This record gives sequence, C-alpha cells and structure tokens, in this order.
Amino acid sequence: MNDRAALDLLVSQGPLTRTQIGELTGLSKPTASQLLARLEAAGLVRTTGNVTGRPGPSAQLYEVDPAAAQVAALAVDQLGITAAVADITGQVLGEERVGTDAVDDGVPHRTARLVAKAVDGALAKAGLGREQLHGTVIGTPGALDPQTGRLRYAPHLPDWHSRALKEELAEVLGTPITIENDVNLAAVAEQHDGVAQDFDDFVLVWADEGVGAAIVLGGRLLRGATGGAGEIGYMPLPGAPLSRGGDRSAARPDAGGGFQRLVGSPSVIELAHAYGAPDVRTVAGALARDDVRQEVARRLATGLAAVVAVVDPRLVVLSGEVPQAGGEALRALVENEFDGLALPRPELRLSDIDGNPILIGALRTALAQARDAVFDTTG
Repeated sequence: MNDRAALDLLVSQGPLTRTQIGELTGLSKPTASQLLARLEAAGLVRTTGNVTGRPGPSAQLYEVDPAAAQVAALAVDQLGITAAVADITGQVLGEERVGTDAVDDGVPHRTARLVAKAVDGALAKAGLGREQLHGTVIGTPGALDPQTGRLRYAPHLPDWHSRALKEELAEVLGTPITIENDVNLAAVAEQHDGVAQDFDDFVLVWADEGVGAAIVLGGRLLRGATGGAGEIGYMPLPGAPLSRGGDRSAARPDAGGGFQRLVGSPSVIELAHAYGAPDVRTVAGALARDDVRQEVARRLATGLAAVVAVVDPRLVVLSGEVPQAGGEALRALVENEFDGLALPRPELRLSDIDGNPILIGALRTALAQARDAVFDTTG
C-alpha cells in the first residue's frame, strides 16, 4: 500500500524528494528511504537530479521510470483508426492515423491488420516495438456484449462484428486487449481532464456522426446487461422516425430513426437545407444560422429531458461535433429550452477537452490498467 501510494504521488505530482514523499504519505524518513530503494531496484523509480537553490545539502529528486511500461490507445471511426503510444507516466511518444483504405477489402483478418498498422506506425514514431507494449485499449462505436463477445449497436462497422475479434487482436499485437465504447471513453477523459472532474454523477451526451451517451453514477460507468446503456441514438422522440429492428443493419450511423435522426451531424446539415440553405456542407455552417441553431437546441433539450428524468445527474456534458460547432450559443439555447421539460435541473456544460476525447479516454484507461499491474509490488 505504501509503494502504491508513493508511485501514485510521483505520477500525479512529478518528481519529489524523499522528504516530500514522507510528508505526503505520512511515512518516516527511514521507511520512505527503504520504499524508494525497493522501487528503484524494481525498475519503477529513478533519480532525476537534485533540488537546487536551497540552503544545506541538495536533496535528490525521484520520478517514476518512464520505461517501466508502455501502452497503446486507439480511437476507431468510420474513416479509420488513430493510435497513440505512451509511457507509464502518460507521456505520448508516438501517434499514427490509418484510413480504412490502408488494407484492401476482402483481405483476411482485415480489421486486425488495420489495428496492427496503426499501432506499428505509432510505435515506429516512438522508437519502440510491439514486445514493449503492456496493454491496448480500443475505443469504438457500439459495445461488446459480455454474453456473446460481439460488437453491438455499431452496424456501420461491419468488419468489427467477429465473435473472435478480441482474440485476433490480442494475438496480432501480443498484448491484453480492452474494447470499450467510444462515448464511455469520452466520459473517462471528461472525468480526469475535463469539466466533470468534480462530479461523481453525470451524463455525457455525444452528438456527432453518431449519437450516444455515457452515464456515470457514483463515479462509475453504467454499462447495462448487454453493454448498451447510453445508446440514446435509438431513443424514440416526437418528430423522429422510429428505429425498428431492420434499421439497425443500415450501413450509415445516421440511418434508422430516433434521437440520432434529430441531432446527428448529417441531420443538422439536412435541416439547414430544409430551411433554404442548400449550399451548407458543414455542421458549423448549418449552426451559424439562427433558425437551425434554435431548432437543434429544441431537439437536444427534448432528448436530454428524457435522459435526465430517468438518471437525475448533477451535470450534463455536451460533446461531439454538433455541440462543439454550436458552442456557447447553442449550449445557452439548450439550457433555455430545457427549462420546464424536466423537474431535475442538472448543470449543463460544454466539453473543453483539448484533442480527441475518445483517444484521451482510451489512453487514461490503458494507463490505469497498466499501473494496477506494474505498480503492484506484492508479487
């Protein structure tokens, strides 16, 4: 327990002296010295210079050894895969983007080859090999059904529906594999680095090409019996066509019905066309129009009211292309429209994550898993 406490401090606060570690953990100087010697011998901690500018003998600084473990994180979308490789401290060492056309259709184990190509590209930039990876976390639309092992709620990623996909990826990369819902990972990023850092109960609503939600209660993600908790894109709402069984086989994430047909990126652009702006080609361009922004806010508020009435979170985070393009003007309109629709009054915030929140959440998850394993000095 003392070892883990010291390692967590070194990760969160950076280089520390023996005295500082002792003060922060409540350990005596001899115990702190023994702890640091043990961690240094285990290859988990290294010295990194001395404290200068103070009277008396200079004190040595200690830090987590970045070479203790490396992890890979991936974000999957319709157009390709983005991979990042980081050391145990969280420092990103290499990143690679691979399009879906990087491996020809019909090639055996195409998905595993695409993943390997993305990871190998990131590893090459980091100057590392696959054998140095400790684990891999992949963020993808949909969710793995824990009963069947199949990816559900992602009909637009047909190559990812193999029952043996997880095993194929683990064999190719040579690491343990975690496949996690992309919106859940965006919520992990928000918990650690974004506007939800002080909240144990919140909902992240993702409005992009696809629409979904991550539900965090008591600081933990709610997954559901089949991994489908938060699949609000299928939620029936007034004004939206119903999403029935056959619609789920559609190749486009905006096909079918429900909430996704109201606030997904393609629908926002279609709305601008319906309002007399046929030349609009981007979500940002569509939401620059007052009439489109007002209607999208009304639609978002209607969907949020249904979610909030069931979950009653303290905070709702708006993330994805649509909220980011609409900005504070859209958020304020949603908040105004939301008044009177539901009794609970959660705070409504825009995501402020800098970078790809899905990739950042995958990296956070991979690091947590690696640290739990590598920082365990009881073995």
